[in-house]
Amino acid sequence: MENTEKSTRKRYAKEFKLEAVRMLEAGDRSCDQIEQDLGIGSGQIYKWRRELTASGQRAFPGNGTPRDEELVRLRKENASLREDREILRKVVAMFSKPSR
Repeated sequence: MENTEKSTRKRYAKEFKLEAVRMLEAGDRSCDQIEQDLGIGSGQIYKWRRELTASGQRAFPGNGTPRDEELVRLRKENASLREDREILRKVVAMFSKPSR
């Protein structure tokens, strides 16, 4: 039996994750109950809490930052410039050879 539906990963906003961790730390309900109420997978809140503890304010960066986008753009530009430089080196080498 072939599954024709594509499974997509759920994405949660940083605020949602922070609120879920806050609810866990409040201690009013069990982790299982919070996860069931929020409709998230088992153990997900514990994972988010570990990430928050390890990374602090840098936790849950999302799908990329503007800095990452700039880095990708600069790497592409750098590769293009290196290619241009190699082409120019070859052209200079061709014209520098003495003619016969």
